[in-house]
Amino acid sequence: MLSIGELARASGLTVSALRFYDRCGVLTPTLVDPVNGYRWYTAAQVTPARLVAGLRRVGMPLAGITAALRLRDDPARVGRLFDAHLRRLEDGLADARRELSRVRALIDPEECPMTTRITLSPAALAAAVDAVRFAVGTDPDLPVLGGVLLDVESDGVRLVATDRYRMALARADGRVDGPPVRALLPAAAVDDFRALLDADGQVRLTVADGEVAVAVAGVEARSAVLPYEFTDYRRLLHRPADTTARRVPVDVATLRSALRSATPTVTREHEGVALPVTVLGVNDRDGLRLVDAAELAGPDPTDLLVGVNGDFLLDALDAAGGPQLVLELDGPIAPLAVRRPDDEDTFSILMPIRL
Repeated sequence: MLSIGELARASGLTVSALRFYDRCGVLTPTLVDPVNGYRWYTAAQVTPARLVAGLRRVGMPLAGITAALRLRDDPARVGRLFDAHLRRLEDGLADARRELSRVRALIDPEECPMTTRITLSPAALAAAVDAVRFAVGTDPDLPVLGGVLLDVESDGVRLVATDRYRMALARADGRVDGPPVRALLPAAAVDDFRALLDADGQVRLTVADGEVAVAVAGVEARSAVLPYEFTDYRRLLHRPADTTARRVPVDVATLRSALRSATPTVTREHEGVALPVTVLGVNDRDGLRLVDAAELAGPDPTDLLVGVNGDFLLDALDAAGGPQLVLELDGPIAPLAVRRPDDEDTFSILMPIRL
């Protein structure tokens, strides 16, 4: 048996860390002396403790460490956990670089000019705009949601829009010259830019001095950037490796027809307004189905039910495009995701309505 101090030296964890992981149920001692409370471990616990120490050093959340220990006999699943965490770290580093570039410009704008130019296909940018435009907010009390975020990365631009109840994301690849930068554009300017994108030739998009310019085929439009900080959306980009969400393929035309002809399942009140709710479920063939009010009120309703605004779902279907989509259902309080089967960068999510 190893004392807690000996396990600490063997694993690289501190004694206080081992006590913490014991309290959390992550790495519990084999024996606790009933008289003096000393913790004792076996030699077989050295490797799990070293795993915990390594994941702790790279900032893995407690839930991820717990899952890695539970699944350590399944290398493929643990590998997916590690890959997902690495992507989160990479996203965080990209965000840090972007923010430091903005801070440098605030400290000394003349020394750090922020000019970024992107060259990309008009069709790709138009498709990205069409995929997110429906989710722009219209609440005058929340002007930050009344635009589309352009998040320029090293190899393209990501577009994001949300009105709190739904969020849409899309990406267009391109050649980027300059530092990563974010620009929040008013919806009216996005519509003006979209009108230029039916032309032939490449799009030249420039972000500089609080302004965005789009030039296509010799025609240019400009807009000032909105002076607001957009919400942090990046945590939505990567699904957890151990997600339990059901991915249900749907025929868009069939689902659209069913939604338009069906009566909403129930009505719920939201901010003093009666809101029709469409309830989705999964049938015994793993297909999507619309749940009726009788089933919802029954004594034993199906476990996997998600309530959404039916009109919002129609908007998401129309914006996603394509005859086939995938809906991700993950329970009654988890967002519903609408994805293209061949494009993980373009999707939308709808906030669920509690049933």
